[in-house]
Amino acid sequence: MRTGYKAVFARGGTSKALIFHQADLPAERSRWDELFLACMGSPDPYGRQLDGMGGGVSSLSKVCIVGPATRPDADVDYTFAQVQVKDARVDYSGNCGNMSSAIGPFAVDEGLVRADGETAVVRIHNTNTGKIIHASFPVAGGQSVERGELVIPGVAGSGAPVRLDFLEPGGASTGKLLPSGRARDVLTVAGVGDVEVSLIDAANACVFVDAASLGLAGTELPDELDARTDVLAKLAAIREHASVAMGITASLDEARRKPMIPLIAFVSAPTQSRLLDGSTLPASAVDLTVRMISSGQPHRALPVTGSLCTAVAAAIEGSLPHRLAQRAQAGTLRLGMPSGVICVDADVLHRPEGWYAVRGSFYRTTRRLFDGTVYG
Repeated sequence: MRTGYKAVFARGGTSKALIFHQADLPAERSRWDELFLACMGSPDPYGRQLDGMGGGVSSLSKVCIVGPATRPDADVDYTFAQVQVKDARVDYSGNCGNMSSAIGPFAVDEGLVRADGETAVVRIHNTNTGKIIHASFPVAGGQSVERGELVIPGVAGSGAPVRLDFLEPGGASTGKLLPSGRARDVLTVAGVGDVEVSLIDAANACVFVDAASLGLAGTELPDELDARTDVLAKLAAIREHASVAMGITASLDEARRKPMIPLIAFVSAPTQSRLLDGSTLPASAVDLTVRMISSGQPHRALPVTGSLCTAVAAAIEGSLPHRLAQRAQAGTLRLGMPSGVICVDADVLHRPEGWYAVRGSFYRTTRRLFDGTVYG
């Protein structure tokens, strides 16, 4: 007998996800993983998730759960679940910044938050990281507005802007902006050697590597990286060692079983690059060139949390992004990625006790694709 669950399927930024009301899910959270895997069509050894709602890549294999706020400074709670494509595993260790843009409009449209006037501000408590996100977006007649003129790289067409302000994003995964206490470290990685890295935790934990140290140009496109299994294996090994060094996992084996966090990125100075649509991005259009991998897959557009962490890292003196960025300071940073440029505004201070991330901000668009019943 089939069991159906009420859900919304929505695009948030460059990701898509099923969004559930927490009240519509089984009260026993131990049942969630099996349900989410079935809804997404995982595990799928073919990597296509044809038997579910997933799209065969990590950015299209996501679930969001929204419920009543458990903190006085929030309007709703939001839990993110990354569903692995080929493996029977659901990861709750980090947040998805792109899908965060869909949570405010969902809360308003579903009647969880009342919106008067022309602009709504929804205070979101992300339970994965324990952080507060403010989502600001246009409304009309008490409902969110989706049509607008904002174009974001990686998404065809345009939409209404959703501004996301991540408040005090430092330490989202580890409790510390600099988990090792340093802006730069050297990891000794079996099969790779000594690798200089920056271990930064803002919005989601990330490990940054200089592209040149891996023999890369820094402008490689996802398909090129997928074909370079040797490079992906090196990046995976570095990520696993970074996970242990950051205190996210206790062993390399545990790090392999927890592939979402930390994200790993290789960065380079502003460089002319070819984009996924075949056009050329001039070096003058970016402040830093970035390529990022999560859950073992190269991203076509940078994860928003990874972008925010990159902008914060670029403001921290001594970090690799700071060393390579054209404008390594607090403020808006233009990040070059395979689908274009994403601009992130980071406010970072150096206090007597160390570096402190005040906030990180950026704009996304979102669209509800359909709502109804999904079968688990």
